[in-house]
Amino acid sequence: MLINLVVASVIAFLLGSIPFGLILVRIFRGIDVRHTGSGNIGSANVARVAPALGAWTLVLDSAKGYVAVVVAKAMAAEKLATTVESRYIPLLIGASVFFAVFGHMFSVFLKGKGGKGVATAMGAFLAVAPLGVLIIAVCYVLIYAASHYTSLASIISAAIFPAIAAFCLSPTERPMLLPFIAVTCLLIILKHHQNIRRLLSGTENRLELKHR
Repeated sequence: MLINLVVASVIAFLLGSIPFGLILVRIFRGIDVRHTGSGNIGSANVARVAPALGAWTLVLDSAKGYVAVVVAKAMAAEKLATTVESRYIPLLIGASVFFAVFGHMFSVFLKGKGGKGVATAMGAFLAVAPLGVLIIAVCYVLIYAASHYTSLASIISAAIFPAIAAFCLSPTERPMLLPFIAVTCLLIILKHHQNIRRLLSGTENRLELKHR
């Protein structure tokens, strides 16, 4: 079990570390997205450079979180499902959720720097609680439509998602998986500490997309 846990965590961390936003902007715009806008490598900042690239960054950053969990599930199905350790499968999946997002935030390819993990978390959560992600996606869109603050939408969504996930997870999954989801969401909120200060001071930038 320990070996599977370590392997799944490392795979998730490496997948999460891939900086798709940085790669896409460098390939198609020839610039370093870390030197534009907020300096973040996530889809919202990439969208300030080119909305289409922002959309692709959202898709790819979500996909790496989703794939990380799918890989963990495949490992669990192959190695653990027929043993007494099967009760630890949610632990394996929870670790993959956390480390995929952690990898995005502290990328090994960017010397420990990275994004805020929202899209990667969305992809990872989609693999464990799809209904919960659908609900939170609607909440996110409504908050953004009302405020045009992507940071506010992200912070509120991260704050309420653990409660939503608690209702979506099965009783066998909840005890081990929900703590990983809650810690991941807390980390996302902490990563937005500068945005929170700017929101409170009224200096946060709104995201107004323009076609480029």
